[in-house]
Amino acid sequence: MVVTDRTISQIGKSNFISRDLSWLKFNQRVLDQAKKPELNFFEKLKFMAITSSNLDEFFMIRVGSLYNYLDYGKERVDYSTLREIPFKKKLFLEVREFFKEQSRHYLDEIRPNFKKNGFEILSYNELREGEQARVKDYFKKTIFPMLTPMVFDSYHTFPMLVNKLLIFGVVTIDHRDEIEKRRLSFIQIPTNLPRFFEIYRDDHIVFVTIEEVIRTFINKLFRNITIESANLFRITRNGDFTLDESDDIDVNFLEELRRKLKTRKTGRVVRIEIDENPNSWMVRVLKNRWDIEDENIYEVEPGNLFDYTAFWQIIKHSEFKNKVPKLHPPVKPISMLDIGSEETIFEVLKERDVLLHHPYNSVEPLLELLERSAEDPKVLSIKITIYRLSSESRVTAALLKAAENGKHVSVLFEVKARFDEENNLKEAKRLQEAGCFVIYGIQDVKTHTKLLLIVRKEGEKVTRYVHMSSGNYNETTAKLYTDWGILTSNEIYAHDVSEFFNAITGHSMPRIYKYLLTAPKDMRAQIVNLIRIETANAKKGLKSGVVIKINSLQDKETIRELYKASQAGVPVKLIVRGICSLRPQRKGLSENIQVISIVGEYLEHSRIYYFHNNGDPKIYGGSADVMVRSFDRRIESLFMVVDPLLKKQVMNILNYNLMDNVNAYVMKEDGTYEVRKFDSEPEFNIHKKFFTVTREEIDQVELV
Repeated sequence: MVVTDRTISQIGKSNFISRDLSWLKFNQRVLDQAKKPELNFFEKLKFMAITSSNLDEFFMIRVGSLYNYLDYGKERVDYSTLREIPFKKKLFLEVREFFKEQSRHYLDEIRPNFKKNGFEILSYNELREGEQARVKDYFKKTIFPMLTPMVFDSYHTFPMLVNKLLIFGVVTIDHRDEIEKRRLSFIQIPTNLPRFFEIYRDDHIVFVTIEEVIRTFINKLFRNITIESANLFRITRNGDFTLDESDDIDVNFLEELRRKLKTRKTGRVVRIEIDENPNSWMVRVLKNRWDIEDENIYEVEPGNLFDYTAFWQIIKHSEFKNKVPKLHPPVKPISMLDIGSEETIFEVLKERDVLLHHPYNSVEPLLELLERSAEDPKVLSIKITIYRLSSESRVTAALLKAAENGKHVSVLFEVKARFDEENNLKEAKRLQEAGCFVIYGIQDVKTHTKLLLIVRKEGEKVTRYVHMSSGNYNETTAKLYTDWGILTSNEIYAHDVSEFFNAITGHSMPRIYKYLLTAPKDMRAQIVNLIRIETANAKKGLKSGVVIKINSLQDKETIRELYKASQAGVPVKLIVRGICSLRPQRKGLSENIQVISIVGEYLEHSRIYYFHNNGDPKIYGGSADVMVRSFDRRIESLFMVVDPLLKKQVMNILNYNLMDNVNAYVMKEDGTYEVRKFDSEPEFNIHKKFFTVTREEIDQVELV
């Protein structure tokens, strides 16, 4: 697999960076966290697990999307200007390099440090005699009855092999059969078996992988037959089935693809991870069956581990709970520092807006609002959009209680939330059976906006309480993701949000919102217009500036507008955690654009849009990234921040991000990233600093 100099030159000339190549650079930054010497060992295991699940999703969605074109002979031009075949070569070369680096780090740096951290992962032959007896007994009583060998030969059809499952491919020889001596059988390892069998030894724990146990006793499944080889492998299938958010597929092909995919029972295989030096005959069978090439096959070295998400069993083990760093306790929101415990959340919100910045501030004020509303006889109705929920969700419990208490509860449940479809359907059904009015998403678009509206009768008047956020209504991720939102009873917010709910649940078409930008209606146009105002101000010699913090930046129209702003002299500072298709610091194009990425202890998930506006800043927040899917294929909203204190708080969030020199990477003109360092400055880590921010610091903040 050779990538030519011409291909490399062509990529470098493009004014846009491939979203897929940019995504791989992001996962590289995640892998960097597992290499940090100052990190706790179990945190390093966590980041190794994340790189593995990230790469699975990348193959399922992004590589799967590419194969939608390749399989149906459709043309595709990447942002890098490469056509589908040369782009595939470049992409697979980059993935293979990442796979090698990930593997080397495990073998050279992670595995040798197991024992000093209280555990080992051993093979069967490394166990003591009594330990081997326990493993043998576990196989005999628990594993063996669950395994089902499935043969593939001229008498048996090829079995349906499950995505991301560990599978043994066993080649057997039956000398009694003169016609078909060699056969291929598959053994899929059930997902309800723990990945490791655990043995307590002296002062540490020994883990034995489930695949090691099965490999040791696999002959018990093939009696009186010669086993030629038994190779472990794992397949990744195209998971880009819904196509609702396939940004780079044109509309006509999208409809054609939907029709074709209805006839496909399983996603096409896009990757095989397999034991090193596998049986060549078996590999030929698999390649022919799945129409794949050598570039789709990734051999796992002896001693390496298939699928590092297995580390979660170790990280969450009860024996290591004291070794995993404790989460920093949340602090009181700045706008609630002077609030006493006797005041209810309703009383607080009647006098002021409250900004919650997670995980630095607890999600409790929001949960209190919901739970009080469920019980409060004055509350008439609750409306909420839900994208992802935690297990044992207090949000669901509050909504169920509200319905039980006779309140009108409307829930727009997005059942197309990728990888959460099953859980969302289950929770939505519970709510519906309890009497809630449930809407199962909107056809052809995903509802990604995060909004809550509570209507409460207070004497002769009705007050509406609103929550608008960048993050999901998920109390678990609120401790791990950086998100922010506003709690308010401001009547203009309430009016806008009420109108927006009517638009997405009914057939209303509001002409204008005062404080909201919405998609798919006009969000892109509004953001582009805000950038153009900065460009015009710069040309007039007025102060200007754009600071945007998002997860991903991929929409070409917005990127072109940022290029124009840069050329007019507007200082543009972008904080983009993941994909960034904009090319910064290119002479004559984007010299005034800086891009940084923050990757560290918490997953950066908040979105903020700041426009200097000649000293009268316009600031928006919400759940939308600068993506084609966000603008065209999702129901999204961005809310304007109007309260002076809250505006300062949001400006401080951006300012601290721009000051970080611990978690920050600087994006270079060629699309690569380097660790950001300030040689003469002390360490500034936002994932610690936000726990200590003061009102005085916020009052003094200035931004471009």
